[in-house]
Amino acid sequence: MEQKKVKTVGPAQGVQGTKRQTMKKRLRWGSNRAGRLALLLLSSLSAAAQAPASNPVLPEVTLQSAIDYAIRYQPRIQQSLIDEEITNANIRSRLSDWYPQVNFNYNLQHNFILQTSIIGGNAIKFGVDNTSYGQFTLSQALFNRDVLLANKTKKDVRLQSRQTTESNKIDLVVNVTKAFYDVLATQQQIRVAEENIARNERSLRDATSQYQAGVTDKIDYKRATISLNNIRATKNGAVALLDAKVAYLKSLMGYPENETLAVVTDSLAMENSIYLDTLQQPDYTARVEYRQLETQRSLLRSSIQYNKQSFLPTASLIGAYNLNYQNNDFNKLYLNNFPNSYAAVTVGLPLFQGGKRWANIRAAKLQLSRSDEDVINIKNVVNQQYEQSLATYKSSLENYNALKENVSIAQEVYDVVQLQYKSGIKTYLEVITAETDLRSAQINYFNALYQVLAGKTDVQKALGQITFTTP
Repeated sequence: MEQKKVKTVGPAQGVQGTKRQTMKKRLRWGSNRAGRLALLLLSSLSAAAQAPASNPVLPEVTLQSAIDYAIRYQPRIQQSLIDEEITNANIRSRLSDWYPQVNFNYNLQHNFILQTSIIGGNAIKFGVDNTSYGQFTLSQALFNRDVLLANKTKKDVRLQSRQTTESNKIDLVVNVTKAFYDVLATQQQIRVAEENIARNERSLRDATSQYQAGVTDKIDYKRATISLNNIRATKNGAVALLDAKVAYLKSLMGYPENETLAVVTDSLAMENSIYLDTLQQPDYTARVEYRQLETQRSLLRSSIQYNKQSFLPTASLIGAYNLNYQNNDFNKLYLNNFPNSYAAVTVGLPLFQGGKRWANIRAAKLQLSRSDEDVINIKNVVNQQYEQSLATYKSSLENYNALKENVSIAQEVYDVVQLQYKSGIKTYLEVITAETDLRSAQINYFNALYQVLAGKTDVQKALGQITFTTP
């Protein structure tokens, strides 16, 4: 029989071996744990660095807070502010040509075949096999029309960029205001529908009870059922429409799309703010569009002057220091230096360019003349916008005043008809008719209120009263 070899371990040796194995396991586990923690920390930091910061969430959103939020976070406004920074950077880039320009050029050349010239009938080679030179140059523009234009127009260019941002902000304020009122109008429609659903549910219970008691036939409670179903369908449609309108308002504000937008308002304050002075006359000079046009005209006048300066010479100061290394032995190339330096003034005067400069001057003048027509046009546009927005506002205000009275009348009629129906004087059809009139009056009233406020915003924009002052 084959005997198995058994390795015996003494007590001390066994304990020490066990300790070493345990220590190795602990070290291995500890290192793995440290590695996992390091990886987890790095991944967390990486995720935090890559995840874009979300815009803050507002507990409640009033009209003013919605406007302030949009001005701060709306992407288009942020792009306009970035465009201003880009404009400033471009101006600094153009103005940098006023400063001395220092450059260095380096060259290393090996000639395989030297240049040969015939002198006195003899072929003589010029140069050495290896050459290298370094050149330091310093130039300073003395007169350059491009730099003069950049320096002259820098204020107007910056102003033009800021005015573009201002125009975008004004448009955003108008759009946010209208979207905010649109959301409120839809919310009021839902609230009215909920009140009517509760009222119709009570009517349905009453009609059903009377039918079961044999007081009336089934026509009343079936009409009540139809009316209730119609109101519920109207509410569901308004709820679906509200989601779309809230999403649009969020997009205008730059609000996080997955967060709740709690729109609130003071109805009494809104009703008190619907009026404005309709005797005001529009001043087109108060509109940002006119100020943008004036800035553009200033740039066009500078363009004429720029093209006239094309007849003037350009002048600059140039200095250079040249390092010149020559040697047939490449290893000794940089042992011998034959430097030279110079300073010079360069003047360039274009004498004839085929009439190009005169054509450019004429084109610049025609562009300025064309902008004169823009001034006339903007006067007409501002006046047309004001007249149209004022007419819309007045019409909406008259409609609002009429519908405001209708709500109280419709409520009174409904209450009387409801009591007469319970007393057996009126039919249920008349109750449904009165209830429909009340619901329509309530919805029309709120719609009219928000239309007046939206119309007022258009009038204020036409008057140039919505401004973000540009220094």
